[in-house]
Amino acid sequence: MKPLNSFTKGIAAEFREIKWPTRKETMRLVLTVLGFSIGVSIMLGAADYIFLRLMDGFIIK
Repeated sequence: MKPLNSFTKGIAAEFREIKWPTRKETMRLVLTVLGFSIGVSIMLGAADYIFLRLMDGFIIK
């Protein structure tokens, strides 16, 4: 039982040392991730559309 108590005390001690981000930092990071995700999805959608049109031109004709 002693190793379990030591383990849980260690977890609690580590949790107290965590530096949580502020609300402003969190919002900035969330908006960065959303912007990056939207940008990548637009680029992939455009590439898909271009390749679809190219393949239609080669396969159908």
